[in-house]
Amino acid sequence: MILHTMNTLLKSGESSAILGAVSTALDRSDEAPFWRQKSLPFCEAVLSVLIPLRDQNLLFDPEGNPRSELTHELFLRWCDLYSLKILAFTLAKSNDLGKLTRTKISTDSYQPIDLEILGKYLSSYSVNLENEMVDFPRTNYNLHIGMTSLITKILEGKV
Repeated sequence: MILHTMNTLLKSGESSAILGAVSTALDRSDEAPFWRQKSLPFCEAVLSVLIPLRDQNLLFDPEGNPRSELTHELFLRWCDLYSLKILAFTLAKSNDLGKLTRTKISTDSYQPIDLEILGKYLSSYSVNLENEMVDFPRTNYNLHIGMTSLITKILEGKV
């Protein structure tokens, strides 16, 4: 039931409804409070850009290939901290140019996406938002692997 609900929410739900479902699953989980406190802002940051892309029918995977809908698999692909960093730079460049760039999607209809939530989130984990080539601390990457593992369990209905 949870898996069906999460897939439905990802495909057409509002960010607040998706976050509410994740929050409920986190509350029910036996995970340490540390993981619960870290995972919800993480989901919010990812959703803050994926929902607007979904609503514009401009979803793509980390390789730039078009995707027709937001599934839990696609969501999880973007949960990788490096991929999320690349997404932030892709959307920042797209916002500057007024068209979606660095993807295999050909479109003239692109509405700039607010990157404030994602930017604050990435900055809090020492991701340099000025220079794409600057790496971030490995410990932050490892922390995101743990959060992604928990989110995977939630999205697959195992929590």
